[in-house]
Amino acid sequence: MPLLDPQQAAARTWFEALRDRICAAFEAIERAAGSDAAFEYIAWDRADPSGEPGGGGVRGVMKGRVFEKVGVNVSTVGGTLEGEFGRTIHGAGEDPRFFATGISLVAHMANPHVPAVHMNCRFLRTTKQWFGGGADLNPPLPVEADTADFHARLRAACDAHDPAYYPRFRAWADEYFYIPHRQVHRGVGGIFFDHLESGFEADFAFVRDVGEAFLDIYPAIVRRRMAAPFTPADLAAQRRWRGRYAEFNLVYDRGTLFGLKTGGNIDAILMSLPPVAEWD
Repeated sequence: MPLLDPQQAAARTWFEALRDRICAAFEAIERAAGSDAAFEYIAWDRADPSGEPGGGGVRGVMKGRVFEKVGVNVSTVGGTLEGEFGRTIHGAGEDPRFFATGISLVAHMANPHVPAVHMNCRFLRTTKQWFGGGADLNPPLPVEADTADFHARLRAACDAHDPAYYPRFRAWADEYFYIPHRQVHRGVGGIFFDHLESGFEADFAFVRDVGEAFLDIYPAIVRRRMAAPFTPADLAAQRRWRGRYAEFNLVYDRGTLFGLKTGGNIDAILMSLPPVAEWD
């Protein structure tokens, strides 16, 4: 992959810094619970189908007392998009070359009263360039106050840039994080956006605020719920819900497909799957 230009480098640097801050916040929660769990980091390289170096990333995973399994990945890759799949990517129909950098996070929690969560932010360039991402809360046992606080914090981040963003991106999340064969939503929603092309500086500022909003609200919700007592029935409900989460990520999630089709790290792509799940 060629040397990054200033925009590509700025995006990658910020995603890596956000990863470090999120991991530190999650490790601090483990310390508060009396656990010494910490993230293990594994670097990986990607070979492009063209034979040229394709970049790579770092996969961070922690398994602890509060976070049963959490993965935080940052990848920066480039090369060519192959075949029919490449033609489905925004702006890649005329030229198969691409660049992508981003952060992706999924946390599955030990206590069923603590919501699982997904967050990602990314910058892509083909013949066009854009930001995408979002965050959504996935509680096995929803609590109205947690849902309201999560949405309120995301709304504040959106409203600072465009009052139309939150209603638009919340509706987009509701549409995207839906399991058609179950006819249910994966969780209680959040925001989802893609193909933001208003200009690098404005869109990058918005994406940074989304990342800050996530770092502000999600650890607070975890600390609020992580000591709540739970029953075997609660645990069984969590594991059944995780089965539906796995179904969505394997059947419908576009990020999973993009990673597999572009030669990404398999363990990093599938870190979103829960450690234990059940199906009736």
